[in-house]
Amino acid sequence: MSRQTHCELTAFVKESVGGGADPQWNDHLLTSGAKVLLTELPVGWVGNWHENPKPQWIIPLSGRWYVETMDGQRVEMGAGDLSFGGDQNTKKDDKGRKGHLSGTVGEQPAVLMIVQLTDAKWNDAKPGDFS
Repeated sequence: MSRQTHCELTAFVKESVGGGADPQWNDHLLTSGAKVLLTELPVGWVGNWHENPKPQWIIPLSGRWYVETMDGQRVEMGAGDLSFGGDQNTKKDDKGRKGHLSGTVGEQPAVLMIVQLTDAKWNDAKPGDFS
């Protein structure tokens, strides 16, 4: 069953990101092969029940969108929020739902950056696996 958990990133260290940049606060979430996508979800878009194609970080850049999981929880997100989609290998529930439902909120498109993790080790990742 898919579900959502609110987590805080707390492993920040003050260091340079490299290249001679001044120190800043960085949280090294993971090292992995990745594919980066930008996507625009039009106003009124609904992604019917589906699983994330790969474990992926979803970062809203503008607009708002929502994710509803099989446990009935619905979370709306916008710029400044971060979501990890790791609902691969869910099983259909008695209502035929599998994975999550998602869609746009409001009267503007939602522009998202998606970082798909290509290493199989992140399949079935759980909250806290990145700390």
